[in-house]
Amino acid sequence: MKTAIVNLKTIVTGEWREPFAKGDGILMADGKIEKIGTLSDADLNSADVVIDADGATAIPGLIDSQVHNTFGDYTPRQKTVGFLESYLHGGTTTSITASEVHVPGRPTDPQGVKALAVAAQRCFKEYRPGGMRVFAGSIILEPGLTEDDLRDVASQGVWLAKAGFGGVKTPFDYAEMIGWAKKYGMVTTVHTGGSSIPGSSGIWADHLLKMQPHVSFHINGGPVAMPDDDFPRILHESTIAMQVCTAGNLRTLLRLADMTVDADQFDRYLIATDTPTGSGIMPLGMMYTITHLASLGRKMAPETAICAATGNNARTYGINSGFLQVGKDADVVILDACVGGTQRTALDALANGDIAAVAAVITDGVPRFVGRSRNTPASEKTVRVVKSTVMQDFAAPKH
Repeated sequence: MKTAIVNLKTIVTGEWREPFAKGDGILMADGKIEKIGTLSDADLNSADVVIDADGATAIPGLIDSQVHNTFGDYTPRQKTVGFLESYLHGGTTTSITASEVHVPGRPTDPQGVKALAVAAQRCFKEYRPGGMRVFAGSIILEPGLTEDDLRDVASQGVWLAKAGFGGVKTPFDYAEMIGWAKKYGMVTTVHTGGSSIPGSSGIWADHLLKMQPHVSFHINGGPVAMPDDDFPRILHESTIAMQVCTAGNLRTLLRLADMTVDADQFDRYLIATDTPTGSGIMPLGMMYTITHLASLGRKMAPETAICAATGNNARTYGINSGFLQVGKDADVVILDACVGGTQRTALDALANGDIAAVAAVITDGVPRFVGRSRNTPASEKTVRVVKSTVMQDFAAPKH
């Protein structure tokens, strides 16, 4: 399918050092972004679907880098079906697993955790709930795993490894396993802060610096944060990416944002929700965290906050989405100010502390809905399909 968006006022790239692209149009073909700028008549004539943005804002699809998926679009923690599709209506086009720790009766022996990770990775390889891409299958590091075990699962396509929920005697025991996972090209993540499930341990700066994972999960607390003095150590004594989450400590989330900007280390600042958990299901969680940063943070423009939810995540995890650039995956969200608010653009609304209206979501170049999200108020602008050769209007059901 070839899809075009025209009449955009603002295009946010996902690259925080150059957050805006020139032009008012985006052309997508075969699941990739083909052109950004001013589209020609030939471009529009070749498109199967043309969306008129009516002066709204395009951003990369949001990447939630800590989602507690299990199997299918179901969360046993909150006993809810369809939560991933609902997150897509909040602008999240990609989810990255926090490991399948919430699978009922999950195994803890080496063969069991390997099988669980491989099965989850395979199940979501083609399954796209609501059009969302889900990177599933993160092996939970448990005592008894060997280097050969990590090599084996990596050879089967598992590229994520998670420390923090295993039955180790001390978090320092994860260091060797993380080293093995990194050796075989896996992205390693670590639960950070106080214990969140029975049997797990609190993990602090000393542990992280010993382990040296790629990503410190919910560094602002999931839900209990590290001591304040630990944050400068992670920032200045390591290259660990620091992920903050909606279901965590807001004060430390804002504090760390200022610290990363001051240190010119904002590439390492990532946004996620860390849901569904005891904090619930948050279809607009990514959006709320962006508003918190843009309206309460001392040094955070809304377009910069958006990059922490898009390009920063993509770069850290090595995936091809997260940026509105030629050749990247065609995952695009059209935002605008909500009807009834005091602001008139999406970025002004976010800076004001309001969520933005999600007026359209496109994944793989395919419109998933156009005109209105079921999870946000309507947009100020009239975002609509003005051409379609595929016999579908892409309108989402009204509330």
